[in-house]
Amino acid sequence: MKNAPFPELVKADDYRQTIRNAIDGRVVGSVHAIVGNRVEVRGLSVPVGSICTIHTRSGQKGAAKVIGFRDDSPILAVMDELSALSSGDPVELQSHSVNLRLGEGLIGRVVDALGRPLDGRPLPASLTSTSINMEPPASLDRPPIETVFETGIRSIDGLLTCGLGQRLGIFAGAGGGKSTLMGMLAKNSKADAVVIGLIGERGREVREFIEHTLGKKGMARSTLVVSTNDQPATMRIQAAWTATAIATALRDQGKNVVLLMDSITRFATAQREIGLAVGEPPTTRGYPPSVFSTLPKLVEQSGRTERGSITAFYAVLVDGDDNNEPISDNLRGLLDGHFFLSRKLGSEGHWPAIDVLESLSRLQTKLIPANSLAAATQLRKWLANYRTNEDLINIGAYRAGTNPELDKTIEMQPMLKQFLTQKSNEVSPLAITMKAMQTLAG
Repeated sequence: MKNAPFPELVKADDYRQTIRNAIDGRVVGSVHAIVGNRVEVRGLSVPVGSICTIHTRSGQKGAAKVIGFRDDSPILAVMDELSALSSGDPVELQSHSVNLRLGEGLIGRVVDALGRPLDGRPLPASLTSTSINMEPPASLDRPPIETVFETGIRSIDGLLTCGLGQRLGIFAGAGGGKSTLMGMLAKNSKADAVVIGLIGERGREVREFIEHTLGKKGMARSTLVVSTNDQPATMRIQAAWTATAIATALRDQGKNVVLLMDSITRFATAQREIGLAVGEPPTTRGYPPSVFSTLPKLVEQSGRTERGSITAFYAVLVDGDDNNEPISDNLRGLLDGHFFLSRKLGSEGHWPAIDVLESLSRLQTKLIPANSLAAATQLRKWLANYRTNEDLINIGAYRAGTNPELDKTIEMQPMLKQFLTQKSNEVSPLAITMKAMQTLAG
């Protein structure tokens, strides 16, 4: 009779870290591999979305987020800059989701994507720590949008009237004036609070935006969430969610909030970077499927509820003035309207450079009375008629008196331009805007 084989002996080293974790209550693994922008970890059992801390041998530590799995190994994306990351570095679970401190105490403050202050001051003790697992309001919990959102900008309030809780896109190429328009919305619109997400901006532009575009008036009621273009993709993505979470918390307190995000395109490109890192297949222009499933989740967080409202404006960078590129095209279908900014109008000194003929507010017809709607329609007709015949007029081929309607159109152009342009610090109350528009329309 053959002797039975001895059972395989347990190797103590395999369980050493597990025993240590059980003793001190921590969940710890270690870096196994670093491939491009992703970090593979062993010995850690955590769900997607968890926040971990990586401790390097040089004494650095930084946050990282679980973005997927490869076999049984979590894949992490680093959120803080770590210059000396190496295999074997310990990775410790911090929480199963991002925790933020939220409340009115964030108004007037500048924070990063994880809610950490960037303005050199500690956060107030009155803030409430909240785990961010965001679900959009249910469809039947959203009341109809029936109240005009007053921006103080004539071209918007008159010809592209928005509602309280509406979601709109500001589509612009480089140098189109989107930052100027967002500054006007932050300073001039009627709202209880403003939340601004600066996603992937150049570092020098942040302070410039705060001091010159916003100014003291705008900053006094605003919260800025900043993630510059040199930060990891996970931070750019998280900045958008953090800005939305801050706005949501204020809405739940009964406030009417303005959410300005510059830009949602950089959020999408950061999501593309993460999607490709975890092995998603590239589809249209290299964007993986997760981009097109994540965008509606972000946008649907905004809107009106029974408690308050978030009126959201998302800047959309138009690549090469192509309004049909995938992100622009997708967002036009998700949003309740869009403003197109024209480089040509900006070069002519027409600010804000909103091309009202290419722009649309889907709710305008439900928000303003019939006489104001008729006046807006008449102004649009004159603008469209002039654009159709502009080349003919400019070369002197049109003779006055040939077409009475075109004569009237030409006569109205200086007054229309005066109505549609205004300085960045000029505020036009809604009642005055509507009266001026009706006077112009005759």
